[in-house]
Amino acid sequence: MNRRAAPESRPVVLTVAGSDSGGGAGIQADLKTMEACGAFGTSAITSVTAQNTRGVEGTHLLPTEEIAAQIAAVLDDFAVGAAKTGMLATADVIETVAGYADRLPNLVVDPVMVAASGDRLLEPDAESAYEDLIAEATLVTPNADEAAVLTGIEPETETDMRAVGEALLDLGATAALVKGGHVDRADGDGVADVLVTEETVETVRHPRVATDATHGSGCTLSSAIAANLARGEDLTTAVEAGIDLLARAVRYPLDVGEGPGSVHHAVALRDRAARDPTAEEVATIVEELVDRDVSPLVPESGLTVAGATPYAERPDEVAAVEGNMTETGSDDWSNQDIRFGASSRVAAVLLACREFDADRQFAVSWRFDEDVEAALAALDGEIVTVDRGGDPDAAVGDGTIQQWTAERAIERADGSPVAVVDHGDDRTEPTVVLLADDTEALVDRTLTVLDALGEEVARS
Repeated sequence: MNRRAAPESRPVVLTVAGSDSGGGAGIQADLKTMEACGAFGTSAITSVTAQNTRGVEGTHLLPTEEIAAQIAAVLDDFAVGAAKTGMLATADVIETVAGYADRLPNLVVDPVMVAASGDRLLEPDAESAYEDLIAEATLVTPNADEAAVLTGIEPETETDMRAVGEALLDLGATAALVKGGHVDRADGDGVADVLVTEETVETVRHPRVATDATHGSGCTLSSAIAANLARGEDLTTAVEAGIDLLARAVRYPLDVGEGPGSVHHAVALRDRAARDPTAEEVATIVEELVDRDVSPLVPESGLTVAGATPYAERPDEVAAVEGNMTETGSDDWSNQDIRFGASSRVAAVLLACREFDADRQFAVSWRFDEDVEAALAALDGEIVTVDRGGDPDAAVGDGTIQQWTAERAIERADGSPVAVVDHGDDRTEPTVVLLADDTEALVDRTLTVLDALGEEVARS
């Protein structure tokens, strides 16, 4: 018997852009990102480029009638919920796309002029042609260089970026997202992207990532925003989610090609797919610790086993046992629920370590005293100790004391530590957090300390 099909309805997004033979930017990046964001991507290719991670070696512009035919074909068949533009190359192409703008809802205009490699992708005489297209845009997403060309303002500060956005609104755009990746802030404090609408000005800040693997970043961001708009998100939510996706895509780039590499278009999708397997691995660690009975290592407040997804950035992406475990050697202990976001202290240590070594994926907290300190010497690898001293609360700012402690520990490490010792204070007891890349290593390190602790206690 034939199986019955079970169709799924997804919002449709159209990208009008150039093809990147290297797969990191252009049409290829757009379609990957749209799929990762839950949309069905369609395309109208404006030009074929011969490029890779090192640069653009050649371009071939398609005739405007062929570009128009692609757009018309998509619009005649699909209920397009959003559209975005990328490399348009010439004034004729820009004008052709502008002619369809009234049929392109939620139009995101990414005014691509220069590739990340520095190669020019827009003819100089086409710059002024963007005005008509911008006037039809729901959102324009220029970087600093593009902003200077479009508005005559070179954004060096957030105030300048706001002025750029207001100038683009004067040209008719509904909103402008002025990207700060190319802006060197005087305070050196990360990246600020400024979203300007008629009603509000919002700044989205995130840390700068030390990487040159930004090929495809603009395409990825504009595609994510377009997909989010097609799914019914409001503009601010769509933009913030797009920026979050790009920040993670740059933090975990793809090491491909001989050049710097590419942003990871599907990183958020991959991370979501890893949630259940990560929780299952945490459960495996719990079962193995229960079988061995690790009671001698359990702190008074209970221990926590935690596991981060491969691309985790926040505590709610760290799976941990719900409620610290205080009893071992019983079946009840192994029946604890595992939930993402259940841990703050151990998650903070694990995430801080991942800033230095993203392979660190699992952690477990144990009690700490003189005997445990001596037993830790049996471990191979660096052990970092933090003494909070005084009252660090004033220096914590918007973070947590756990985050502050973890960051101080990692700052003192020469490499990637296998254990972080927190001497605690009058509010928290001393603990040690063991870290590992996989479940087997975490269990092995725990058992190494447990065995050494038994020997230490026997000697005393």
